[in-house]
Amino acid sequence: MRLAVFLFLFPLLIWGQNIPDQARQLIAGKQFNKAEKILKPFVDSNAENLVALELLGDAFGHQKKWDNAIIYYKKLVDMQPNTANFHYKYGGALGMKALSINKFKALGIIGDVKDSFLKAAELDPNHIDTRWALVELYMQLPGIIGGSKKKSFKYANELQKLSTVDGYLAKGYIYEYDDEPELAEKFYKLAIKEGGSITCYNKLTKFYEKEGKSHEAIANLEAASKKHKRNAMHYQIGKVCADYNVQLEKGLTCLKSYIENHSAKDGVPKPWAYYRLAQIYKHQKNKKEAIKWIDKAITGLPKIKVFKEEKERINNL
Repeated sequence: MRLAVFLFLFPLLIWGQNIPDQARQLIAGKQFNKAEKILKPFVDSNAENLVALELLGDAFGHQKKWDNAIIYYKKLVDMQPNTANFHYKYGGALGMKALSINKFKALGIIGDVKDSFLKAAELDPNHIDTRWALVELYMQLPGIIGGSKKKSFKYANELQKLSTVDGYLAKGYIYEYDDEPELAEKFYKLAIKEGGSITCYNKLTKFYEKEGKSHEAIANLEAASKKHKRNAMHYQIGKVCADYNVQLEKGLTCLKSYIENHSAKDGVPKPWAYYRLAQIYKHQKNKKEAIKWIDKAITGLPKIKVFKEEKERINNL
């Protein structure tokens, strides 16, 4: 009889033990709500399961349910106070909540955010994400509540010892935030020279766009495309051409190449490329082609408001 009961329960036990693995796969597939739904009852019955608690906090965080994420990350911190990553995630969720509420209410949270990141940095001298968080926090906080460029540089220097590329990117960020564009450009270029990742190129591209340097942004994107040979770069080049009304023929060529070679891994849906083509044809006063492509964009993604707004502008040519 006992054997029969065990055999009956065995599949249920295995299923229960696999919940964290299932949730991890769902989160990897960006199915955050589904992960939440299977994790919540599991955690209610397995309150000491650190893996499940962390995954549930992650599922809530990805959905921007900051209050819920804070609850589960706080449980992790209380249960494992010497784990740096738990302090980092708790501080991050608190920080995101602070950004989403009234500024005066946020002031009451900032101290806990800072304490959590500092504790994570103390516990793990090699924790890169925590040091990035501190670089950004100290730059963004007003001086009256603890903001400090000097402290931001301290953690940028610590980053550079751990990862030269991250150090250069952090210093580029500091100088960009402090409105020192020449130094920001210098360090972003150093990051590209040192690491040359898509992230490095993207940082410099976004900096150039922010500075209104469209030609430099396009040249940087072309260099990234040559190095990494990713179709997504064609869309980015076309986007800059369309946004700034520059190098329009190059923009058309890149966007059409993006559409022809498009796959799911490229990230940006094809209707957005149609929209950019419509923008370029509008710049060229080619109303017929502009209408053709904006209609394709609207057909592909009918709920996108900017597509319909663009069609009105094209109709007014």
